[in-house]
Amino acid sequence: MEVKLSTLQIPVQDAEVGATLLTPTGIPGVLFVHGWGGKQQHNLVRAREAVGLGCVCLTFDLRGHEGWVSMRETVTRPQNLADIIAAYDHLASLPYVDPGAIAVVGLSYGGYLSALLTRERHVAWLALRSPALYRDAHWDAPKVALNREPDLMDYRRSEVAASENRALAACAQYEGDVLLVEAECDTIVPHQVMRNYANAFSRARSVTSRLLRGADHALTVKEHQQAYTRYLIDWLTEMVVGRRVDVASEVVAERKRFVHPSAGHKEGVPPMQLRANR
Repeated sequence: MEVKLSTLQIPVQDAEVGATLLTPTGIPGVLFVHGWGGKQQHNLVRAREAVGLGCVCLTFDLRGHEGWVSMRETVTRPQNLADIIAAYDHLASLPYVDPGAIAVVGLSYGGYLSALLTRERHVAWLALRSPALYRDAHWDAPKVALNREPDLMDYRRSEVAASENRALAACAQYEGDVLLVEAECDTIVPHQVMRNYANAFSRARSVTSRLLRGADHALTVKEHQQAYTRYLIDWLTEMVVGRRVDVASEVVAERKRFVHPSAGHKEGVPPMQLRANR
């Protein structure tokens, strides 16, 4: 996020008081990625909540879904990864979005793709709910074929090292903040998959784990949906507010280096525009 700092004089009665105005010029962005068989509308409730934090949110439909349902039997992982990269680039290119402050929120297959995205683009914050895991083999095969592999669940119930899977390898290189949300009664993404992801994030700045007790993969119970929303928004709040505090602190510190403490307010200081990375 960028902050513009300007000094000004505020008239009061027959005098003027010196003041400093800090205004944001870069807004955090949040990219939501739905799961296989899902659609962007599933993310709108949480996107609206994130907008309330002062974020710009983007939801989209992966090819093979909604308007691109004709590709359902042929779409591949590389194509869907290209989808998420294109969506990210669109969000990051918006003039009012800070490309250094983008969160990516992925569910299931979308979580798997989101992990892969971190190798291609800068992701400040990564939230994964029940992220799926697939073998690297047959990378260019249709995605639907992966679900038909007879030993897929055996693979997901096994311990997989980061060096053995490209999505986990991406996680091992990731240095931002992570939120992992697990559904306790998930039969599609079992607990071992969550452990594999958690173990892979060895270089992350922080890893926050949350368990939705009694929840299934689809969160068919409304209370579980609400609990997930709360976990996500609370975590995003911590990330976004923490970044804003850091940026404001850095701007103030930078100003002190340019202005001597004894300097008066009459001359004023030209506006400065600074960037701080979190």
